[in-house]
Amino acid sequence: MALPLDLQDFIVRAQVLKLYRQALRTARRAPGHARAELTQTIRQEMEINRNCSDRQRIRFLISEGREKLKGLDEMLDMQGHC
Repeated sequence: MALPLDLQDFIVRAQVLKLYRQALRTARRAPGHARAELTQTIRQEMEINRNCSDRQRIRFLISEGREKLKGLDEMLDMQGHC
């Protein structure tokens, strides 16, 4: 049985899920030949850190993920993938 989340855990969980959804949406903009690999990489990154319970580490990972996503988004924009 899952333990109830306190407010901070709930907020962090929502941020992680939002980042994951944004990453998958951005991956859909990638060219067909790279889309599946990119989606798989995103999923692997999430799975690797799935059991992390250190809030500070999770916040760092969210920040790092946002930076990577921003870079990917900019790269796709430069390549003309809308």
